[in-house]
Amino acid sequence: MTGYHRRRRPDGDRGAISVFLAVLVPGLLLIIGLAVDGGAKVAATQRANAIADEAARAGGQALDISAALAGEIQVDAAAALAAAQDYLDRSDVPGVVTVVDGDTLHVTTTISQPTTFLGLIGISTLTVEGSGTADLITGTGQNGGAGP
Repeated sequence: MTGYHRRRRPDGDRGAISVFLAVLVPGLLLIIGLAVDGGAKVAATQRANAIADEAARAGGQALDISAALAGEIQVDAAAALAAAQDYLDRSDVPGVVTVVDGDTLHVTTTISQPTTFLGLIGISTLTVEGSGTADLITGTGQNGGAGP
């Protein structure tokens, strides 16, 4: 009898690819999750900084009308605070507006960014902060600064 003898593979290699995939797939998902949610965090940070800058700029444009009529270009600090806070409220972003040393408006914003993949490991949101400043112009003359 010239029968066909099948060679059997050793059972030691059985399931090796399954173990490899079981280790590899979660690692790849974690790396993809970090890339996607990390990119979202960077975008949220840029948005927080942009909104803080725009709020500070809005506050820096709050001129003191009575001083402007008298020929002085001066920012009303209370109106600047209100204008910056109003901008934050309209943008629906929480933040803190302060006047530092009487001539600098400082705005800090906070944004919570929901995660996509990191929620699988218990991280549901990433919180970022942004900041912006504007110099409050005081002085006389048409250049907005020191006069002649």
